Amino acid sequence: MTTDSQSTGASASFVCEQCGKTFTLPAATLARYPSWKPRACMQCRDAAGGGAARASKSARKPQAARSASRSTRTGAPFSTAEVLARFDAGPTTGVFTDGSCSGNPGPGGWGAVRVVDGRIVEERYGSDPDTTNNRMELTAMAEGLAMIPAGEQAEVYSDSRLVVQTLTGWAAGWERRGWKRADGEVKNLDLVQRAYALAKARPAARIQWIRAHDGSRWNEYADALSTAYMRATP
Repeated sequence: MTTDSQSTGASASFVCEQCGKTFTLPAATLARYPSWKPRACMQCRDAAGGGAARASKSARKPQAARSASRSTRTGAPFSTAEVLARFDAGPTTGVFTDGSCSGNPGPGGWGAVRVVDGRIVEERYGSDPDTTNNRMELTAMAEGLAMIPAGEQAEVYSDSRLVVQTLTGWAAGWERRGWKRADGEVKNLDLVQRAYALAKARPAARIQWIRAHDGSRWNEYADALSTAYMRATP
């Protein structure tokens, strides 16, 4: 996949396609490889050779935070019931979205939940047998936005920096250029356009990044919905 970059003078910054984290490379490195466009940060490249996106996302977390996102009983992702029993931190009102993928590409899932004062108003989840982490993150965001009535104010959370930056920054420029990037095609254009159209129709909805697997109840809950395809129940 193509990686968006922004010049920073002596260096250049890029967005990792696996974890969504922004990373910077010095001009000297880029000068040695003039045609190279890095697709992943060093942490994701080091994690199992750039393996599963879920693993690479957690690879940049402290060990305590990584273990908190997994069931101590099975080593598998928590179910929604386990999340509610274990976590109570983070915002209690908003729309929370997450996507996951077992391999990238590979089978994956997405989840979105809307809560008001800690009460679930609506939740959605689904899966795809052959997809990517970014597609699942974008699908989750689109489904989350669709839960919000047009004109209603809401906070919408995603732990994918790539999704947040796409919808709050880059997509406007791509649309002005006829859905073209300055240096190539827009990846996952169908989902980007869908999510961006939903966001524009809800100008009072504020899309923002939330840290993954730090004990935020409803982000963990969306994560559990996104991995429901691995279990018999959410």
